Amino acid sequence: MKKKKVISFVLAGALVMGAGQAWAATTHYNDSSVVRGTGEWSDWVQGWDEMAADFTQVSLTPGCAETELNFAWYSKGTNPTPMVYFGTDGENMQIFNGHSGPVDPSLTNGETYYYNYVTVTGLQENTTYYYAVCKNGVAAPAEEYRTGSFENVKILYFGDPQIGASKGQPQGETMLSDESGAANTAARNDSYAWDRTLDIAVSQNHNINFAISAGDQVNKTGDAKEEEYAGYLSASALKSLPVATTIGNHDSLNPDYSYHFNNPYPTGLGMTQAGGDYFYTYGPGLFIVLNTNNYNVAEHELAIQQAVNMYPDVQWRVVTIHQDIYGSGLDHSDTDGMILRTQLTPVFDRYDIDVVLQGHDHTYSRSKLLYGDGQTHGSYEFRLNEEGDDYDWDNAYNTVTGEKIGLYPEDTDAAGQEALNRFTADNSCYTIENAGGMYVTDPVGTLYMTANSASGSKYYELIPSQQDYVANRSQNWLPSYSIIDMDADDFSITTYQITDAGDVQVIDNTFTIHKTTTR
Repeated sequence: MKKKKVISFVLAGALVMGAGQAWAATTHYNDSSVVRGTGEWSDWVQGWDEMAADFTQVSLTPGCAETELNFAWYSKGTNPTPMVYFGTDGENMQIFNGHSGPVDPSLTNGETYYYNYVTVTGLQENTTYYYAVCKNGVAAPAEEYRTGSFENVKILYFGDPQIGASKGQPQGETMLSDESGAANTAARNDSYAWDRTLDIAVSQNHNINFAISAGDQVNKTGDAKEEEYAGYLSASALKSLPVATTIGNHDSLNPDYSYHFNNPYPTGLGMTQAGGDYFYTYGPGLFIVLNTNNYNVAEHELAIQQAVNMYPDVQWRVVTIHQDIYGSGLDHSDTDGMILRTQLTPVFDRYDIDVVLQGHDHTYSRSKLLYGDGQTHGSYEFRLNEEGDDYDWDNAYNTVTGEKIGLYPEDTDAAGQEALNRFTADNSCYTIENAGGMYVTDPVGTLYMTANSASGSKYYELIPSQQDYVANRSQNWLPSYSIIDMDADDFSITTYQITDAGDVQVIDNTFTIHKTTTR
């Protein structure tokens, strides 16, 4: 998202205050032409036209449980074949059938495509499998997929690949463009960096079971963006890495997200055009993914309730949302990141949520252990703009009174400043548990993580004063990711960044929640 004014400097950023308007420089980004090696970049550029036009790339998603794996892909033309060959013997695989449906042709240049969904069942842990997806009656070349341990689970967690977000930034003597198709050079830049991040993360961390994306897979909001999804799905690691994606604000206003990702246990709650809330289990974890672009928290609570009632005894309860209700980035944490805070905090308390994984703010932060203050607070939401093709990012609305609260009033607007101050004060709805250190045992409250950009397509500044709820934060203008290690006793998370030279550096040491009891 880019809702605050931008000042253009090449690979540099500044925080400028003037005329009551906070300007968050978003000129920090990763120029893919100067990292990883010129030969690899040249090859990527040469293959981009074909890649950007290939809307049929496959996505893998966790199934309802660790013994299942979900597939989704497009078929071109009117002969969809929702079929996957799958098994431990690449020469003798079992057929799994699914279902298909038409893709809105306004998203695919008027050409006819169908989406295909298939679920594979009966997976065993620590086992090598092979699969081949059937496209229009023809089996694609077989790919390898390996399961990990179902007891000691390793998860890759990242935020905001946002393929195409580097639009308007310099690359050589030109500026990156977000035009449609292969002309979307911003998507070309960002998908290369995204592929690089995943390659490095996977090579550094063997036996990753699956990944969690905190949203904004792509950049264009409310417009056709299949070349951005093509760039996102082109990453070589995704051929063998399932990703539980979250609907970000840039994903939210088209059905294309729902075509590309076959999410498990869809609840039909928290819906936007892209889809809604869903959940799944994996080993000792119950994972609940909320579409917080829908501000109806009562529906999100029903989704959490449905998941917890179905799996009441799972040791860890992990929620993923896109908006960071406890983050530390300048562009969102002090404004729209707070919109859902007063409503979601008591819900997470009621259902004993252990960890909330967030994105949206293109900065990194780890909170202290937080829980609600037990007081009554207002509830707020964003609304669509008049055109209905994006959100009105400049104003929050009180859902009870209907009051419109300008998030960026002029210095001379005393009434506007007073309304904003009331809004900010009302969102101080949390209590900080006095549990220090990097290893906590049976804590009260919830850990909130905010992931920085995994592709480096766009970064934001940190808010000048670190909030009292933040334990650690970072912004080094480099792509980052976290590794979660989870078993029946411990939930641990470590965060890394990748330098231009490809070196991996720890930016936040391992934080561990230890439990001595079971649910």
